[in-house]
Amino acid sequence: MSARARAATVKPKPEASPPAEDGDARRQVPSLDALLRSAPATKAAVKFGRPLVKHALQVILAGVRTDAAEGTGVPEEGIVLARALGLAARNYYGISEVMNASGVLLHTGLGRAPLPERAARAAAQAAKGYADLEVDRETGGRGRRTARAEALLEAVTGAPAALVVNNNAAALLLALAALATRKEVVVSRGELIEIGGEFRLPEIMAASGAKLVEVGTTNRTTRNDYKRALGSKTGLILKVHPSNYRVVGFTHAVSLEELAVVAREARIPLLYDIGSGLLDRYPEVPVEEPAVTEALAGGADVVSFSGDKLMGGPQAGLLVGRADLIERLRRHPLARALRVDKMTVAALEAVLRMYATGRRDELPVWEYLTASQSVLLGRAKGLACVFKGATVRESDAVAGGGSLPGFGIPSAVLVLPVRSPDRVAARLRLGQPPVFCRVDDGTLLFDLRTVPPEYDDDLVRAIRYALEQD
Repeated sequence: MSARARAATVKPKPEASPPAEDGDARRQVPSLDALLRSAPATKAAVKFGRPLVKHALQVILAGVRTDAAEGTGVPEEGIVLARALGLAARNYYGISEVMNASGVLLHTGLGRAPLPERAARAAAQAAKGYADLEVDRETGGRGRRTARAEALLEAVTGAPAALVVNNNAAALLLALAALATRKEVVVSRGELIEIGGEFRLPEIMAASGAKLVEVGTTNRTTRNDYKRALGSKTGLILKVHPSNYRVVGFTHAVSLEELAVVAREARIPLLYDIGSGLLDRYPEVPVEEPAVTEALAGGADVVSFSGDKLMGGPQAGLLVGRADLIERLRRHPLARALRVDKMTVAALEAVLRMYATGRRDELPVWEYLTASQSVLLGRAKGLACVFKGATVRESDAVAGGGSLPGFGIPSAVLVLPVRSPDRVAARLRLGQPPVFCRVDDGTLLFDLRTVPPEYDDDLVRAIRYALEQD
């Protein structure tokens, strides 16, 4: 057992205390002070620090009291301690490197795009010492922290100007606030997306101070729908790529080129949120996924997108387009509140340098996207020989993270039948290294498209350990 596990392990009794005679089960909840003085908590406090142990106990006890008030029996002290010290351990150790065998390339829960080694080194170098973040070394005067990254963005996309903020939702919020506060923003009903975590486009628009004007229907919006909605109060036309869903059947959407004509005739800026961050047209990606260069060529005045999706960089919101509009965004007070830190700047610069020098294929996300299915099947067959009853089958991985909706990427999975798949999957997630796989019809599925080949031996060891505990 690892030192981490020993520090957080408490052997509780499984029974729960009966409710108090007066009917209020909350009287059975152990006190915070008593638990803090217990031997397990005292030992954990040495490793994790007393404040963290106390905080974890407070969180768990609050949940126990809530459950007790609803009629649930109060667990024994040992169980309460086990939960609290497990929480303290997780908070103490923080983010852990995990193995992604889910087949979701841009898994939001697992951090989206892995950074290339050169970007990780650049971020670490910037973090551990001083850096010329906002200093012009030639003049000694004040510089702009994202100037170099923005110059690289302009170079690789052909945009007149660029701006970097901390994520794409922030980029959209800033653009709406700078260009359309107290004005109307026209958008198709079919593009009123939810971006995850229950954050919805109308809510972002309301926070910006802009007024939403919906046009068309969920499945059909025409050019005339937009034209009829424009007026003296219109500040912006917004087009949003539905990057995490597809509408099929009896549908119609106005093309970017058509909408650009409408915007130019009305002298109203057109903002296009493409989301996924595909910088240019690449053969590995379906044509339905818009690229930044195509959006600019198609007439969008400003294009916004993410840095940590198909671009393969760190979390960032990137805006490119007309110089006068980008400058309005840059001068808005929100721009400072939404700026990125020096580690993000360094990593972003490193990734954009790879695009500028033709090394896109060295980015992990593109290595995963383009790996040959036959190679993946060969690896899976090799792993299947290790485990009794294991088989291999073809499958489809997905981009995830709000990219390439409905597009399957041919892949290969190791299929492992086990008695208790959910329990074994939980052990895999809690192991060292943690492994995230899929559970399907009584089996565990390990998709190798998201597992680098150099990790195959680690994957075998992690699976063996989890199975030994079953």
